[in-house]
Amino acid sequence: MYFLRRSGVYAGRVRRRMLQQAAHRGLRAFFYKLGLLVSRHPVFFLTVPSALSLIFGLLLLHRFKAESDLESLLAPSHSLAKTERSLASSLFPLDQSKARLYSDLHTPGRYGRFILLAKPGGNILQQAEQVLRVHRSVLGMKDGRQSFIGHQLGGVSEVPNSKDQRVKSARAVQLTYYLQTYGSATQDTISEIWENGFCNLMQKLQKNHTDIQLFSLTSFSLMRDFQKTISLTRTKILVSLMLVLMSATLSSSMKDCLRSKPFLGLLGVLTICISSVTAAGIFFVTDGKYNSTLLGIPFFAMGHGTKGVFELLSGWRRTRETLPFKDRVAGAYSDVMVSYTMTSSLYIITFGMGASPFTNIEAVKIFCQNMCITILLNYFYVFSFYGSCLVFAGQLEQNRYHSVFCCKIPSEDYLDRQPIWFQTMMSDGHQHSSHHEPDPYENHFIHHFLREHYNEWITNTYVKPFVVILYLIYASFSFMGCLQISGGSNIINLVASYSPSVSYAASQQKYFSNYSPVIGFYIYEPLEYWNATVQEDLKTISHGFNTESWIEQYYQYLKTVNISASNKTDFIATLQNSFLKKAEFQHFKNDIIISKSGDDINIVASRMYLVAKTSENTQREVVELLEKLRPLSLIQSIKFIVFNPTFVFMDHYSLTVTMPVLISGFSVLLMLILTFFLVIHPLGNVWVIVTVTSIELGVLGLMTLWNVDLDCVSTMCLIYSLNFAIDHCAPLLYTFVLATEHTRTLCIQDSLMEHGTAIFQNITSFLVGLVPLLFVPSNLTYTLFKCLMLTGSCTLLHCFVILPVFLTFFPPSKKRHKKKRRAKRKEREEIECIEIHENPEPVTGI
Repeated sequence: MYFLRRSGVYAGRVRRRMLQQAAHRGLRAFFYKLGLLVSRHPVFFLTVPSALSLIFGLLLLHRFKAESDLESLLAPSHSLAKTERSLASSLFPLDQSKARLYSDLHTPGRYGRFILLAKPGGNILQQAEQVLRVHRSVLGMKDGRQSFIGHQLGGVSEVPNSKDQRVKSARAVQLTYYLQTYGSATQDTISEIWENGFCNLMQKLQKNHTDIQLFSLTSFSLMRDFQKTISLTRTKILVSLMLVLMSATLSSSMKDCLRSKPFLGLLGVLTICISSVTAAGIFFVTDGKYNSTLLGIPFFAMGHGTKGVFELLSGWRRTRETLPFKDRVAGAYSDVMVSYTMTSSLYIITFGMGASPFTNIEAVKIFCQNMCITILLNYFYVFSFYGSCLVFAGQLEQNRYHSVFCCKIPSEDYLDRQPIWFQTMMSDGHQHSSHHEPDPYENHFIHHFLREHYNEWITNTYVKPFVVILYLIYASFSFMGCLQISGGSNIINLVASYSPSVSYAASQQKYFSNYSPVIGFYIYEPLEYWNATVQEDLKTISHGFNTESWIEQYYQYLKTVNISASNKTDFIATLQNSFLKKAEFQHFKNDIIISKSGDDINIVASRMYLVAKTSENTQREVVELLEKLRPLSLIQSIKFIVFNPTFVFMDHYSLTVTMPVLISGFSVLLMLILTFFLVIHPLGNVWVIVTVTSIELGVLGLMTLWNVDLDCVSTMCLIYSLNFAIDHCAPLLYTFVLATEHTRTLCIQDSLMEHGTAIFQNITSFLVGLVPLLFVPSNLTYTLFKCLMLTGSCTLLHCFVILPVFLTFFPPSKKRHKKKRRAKRKEREEIECIEIHENPEPVTGI
């Protein structure tokens, strides 16, 4: 039974192996035929993509629209805070311009706000005349409102030993002006005009008042400064494109003027550019709106698309020169397009999962949708447009035309009679290949360096301990960074660096961070306010807060006038007929909703305002405060909600931004499991999972140590790093596990020689293209630069340092290949001996 069971398992493995080989052969045969089709009709496959790019490129210019709603773009779509805002707005639909101390907190609405800051050591209270002058200038604007809120002082120092906390001096004062909107489009347009005038006025006043600093903010400032990154990056993206073109052209060149392919490197980059332009045109044709987060798409597309380009070029160089150029193109397709198809499919699956309803941030969802379209078009353009370019280049090489000047290469006899400079420019290197190199393409400088120098050095026994120590250091820093991950719900991290919004936020953080934003506390059900137990519950909930509450003021008023209101009738009667009639308490009418049904009068809802004492990290403490207050509404008998407009951006933000990464990681794992039947050796998938996990955790940890928060931009970069790692490591790993050399060292050396050139070409071009982003004064591009730089660097480190060493002493073992080689050698020797015995040479006797 044991032998039968074992033979059955062995037979199952054989059948699975045969199925895997059949699937591989079928895919390779399909792409071989596709390569033949492209090589036979290169003009068609060249003109169709060009026409599509021309059409959609023109549509891109005519239908370009910029996003104008920052909240819908960056705030979580399914947020509890939005539901709370709707409830608060339905209970207290007040016009913001008529509010008193704390305006309506349902929505930021339209407003103008500024901070006046005295010089170091100065006191803004002693400059009251200048403050009033600025205030009168604002009120003197056309359509300006006759109400303002000047309730905040910053950098306050109190009188020592003062019982009533008297203010001695203050460094700054903040004033806010709310505008009428009524939800009307006309009113909104008027308010927008007023805000533009307000910004211009603030700039003018800053020039006239040199003894104070002035920082302004309006409701559209964040959106304006967020979209400002688009204009700041235009020239830098062109510079980046030039650098990538130069890098691709140089890395594709050789001394051999016949086999050098500089134009193929340049055309490969242009292929990805025109496919990205086509994808952008499709996006705008479908009424898409542009926003600054989409700036990462050209870099993401370039990192994947050029990998396919360089792999096709390496595949061409691995084909035999004696074959016709059409067969060589088909052979390159058969060799490369299987892995490129798998990685492109993985990109589409992971970003497709990011574009699913599980993603709660609209900016991430839009980005992932665009990436899916871009990757799909990149794939189509690489095998069609770039494939046609490869056909024409192959035809020129077969006919012995110069790779740069496209002229006929002269004969060797003619070259020998010419000057040295002419021989250098026109030499095809053929005369050297037969003596020194079996393959002329091995003269490529990257391939030559890997083969002759790097492979032997990195697999040297004395180098391996240092690589292990390096990896332990890398893993330690990555783990340390992963323990310090922080959510990036602060929108300032996504706007231009030297913008009014950033200056205002820095000043507010420095001088007004001692207290949280004003939090609206809404009681939305009838409550027995006269009950002593209810009063104690309210005190318990608001304990630790500075409050602005009609309830506290009313209780204090009852004590002052010595009135006992211990029942409903007395409580409401005194409230309506006495308390709210006083001038100093009339503004509390907006905070109480009283309903009358016959003779029955009830307080159906009310609100008060809470301000918490905070430290410098106000935003994180407000998030923690929100997470503590909400559960209290479920525990306490008092039914309430808390709301501030900033809660819309903070609500479950950390979970919201990590969800796309988790979903994409799961989709990668699922994809690798589903493709198990296509992988001839199962350890290939295991190594891919381990390597990708190492790179992803490294990028995540190191970006945290580099002061990058987990916001929507870094989330998209993390999704991309999953795919980028697989794109570059998977071919190297699969080639290693399928190699048949008798030692692991030889197997990894062969893998590096086959794929190392394309990997190095692509990653260096990718990293070089990121450099201009460092010079864009925008927090968004800084985040993009840091994350993508870490992605490329960690992948390069794993491909050329960590994997070549670790694979030499980890599975899979190559002993079975060694045994097979020995068995074949022994069998061959036995055959030779038999032949010798059967055909003995005749011995001649003398």
